[in-house]
Amino acid sequence: MKMAFRWYGEGNDSVTLHQIKQIPGVETIVWALHDMLAGEEWPMEKILEVKRQVDQYGFNIDVVESVNVHEDIKLGLPSRDKYIENYKRTIEKLAKVGVKVICYNFMPVFDWIRTDLFKELGDGSTSLFYEKSKVEDIDPMELVNKIANNPDYTMPGWEPERLENLTKLFDAYKDISVEDLFNNLQYFLEAIIPVCEENDIKMAIHPDDPPWPIFGLPRIITNQENIRRVLKLVDSPYNGVTLCSGSLGANPKNDIVDMVREFADRIPFAHVRNIKVYENGDFIETSHRSQDGTVDMVGIMKAYHGSEFNGYIRPDHGRHIWDEKCRPGYGLYDRALGIMYLLGIWDSLEQ
Repeated sequence: MKMAFRWYGEGNDSVTLHQIKQIPGVETIVWALHDMLAGEEWPMEKILEVKRQVDQYGFNIDVVESVNVHEDIKLGLPSRDKYIENYKRTIEKLAKVGVKVICYNFMPVFDWIRTDLFKELGDGSTSLFYEKSKVEDIDPMELVNKIANNPDYTMPGWEPERLENLTKLFDAYKDISVEDLFNNLQYFLEAIIPVCEENDIKMAIHPDDPPWPIFGLPRIITNQENIRRVLKLVDSPYNGVTLCSGSLGANPKNDIVDMVREFADRIPFAHVRNIKVYENGDFIETSHRSQDGTVDMVGIMKAYHGSEFNGYIRPDHGRHIWDEKCRPGYGLYDRALGIMYLLGIWDSLEQ
């Protein structure tokens, strides 16, 4: 297992590389060029600048999260081919600086959805919260205005330029079925996986968050059966999954431990985080500790250890604790605590 930490870049993150360096066990910085629009080819000079920054602290840049997939690819439009070509060229450039994994998603319109970015927990910390009834009743634009109205940090997946044509996007997806989305994903994978194989970079698709349809939009990376199907679309070790315990764990029917055991050799990258799911379908993100949520964090780490997992793992969304001012879900303190908890489990299994 290789421990990683997500960083949004100089001037775009409250957390510094200097601070991350002080978290024991972290080897990898999970990064991206967050100013690049989906579908654009990444410039080599920008890639090299991130590498230069990270190299100073002795980290590697093995994992990119994310090289965003253009909506035309998800929709299966004729224009998708030019965006796929850009994606291929970006893969080739990333390989030149040592990248080994690209995390991406295939979620229509929204990357993730929450109704409250700072819901207070019983201990006084705040966290990302999903209120099921509110999503069922809210106008999508109202939710966009709430999530995107974060003046200090652009929220990934909620970039203004991406959402300014929201009405047109919803209209474009009205006739796109689950099967259409699977077919469009297969087209994309069949085009890029040969390039990944040539450049030794693994693609790792992120589950839908939450793992069910939202606002009538189709979602496909929602459960064990569908992940199994995705991995068979192009049956290559370079077609993998970013197994996110928090995203999949929002549906209590998902057995994350069993997924780890089944897909271990196709999980190049994992997000290990905890959430508490309520009987009415609401959920809130908790500390990483098993007892604080619904997800069996200890069982998940045991499954990775038992599978001799040698991929990359990072703590995912953390609470906002000790009055930290940070990007929602991406502060320093609670994610650092999460790392120490995960490493503590792992170290105990190594004895």
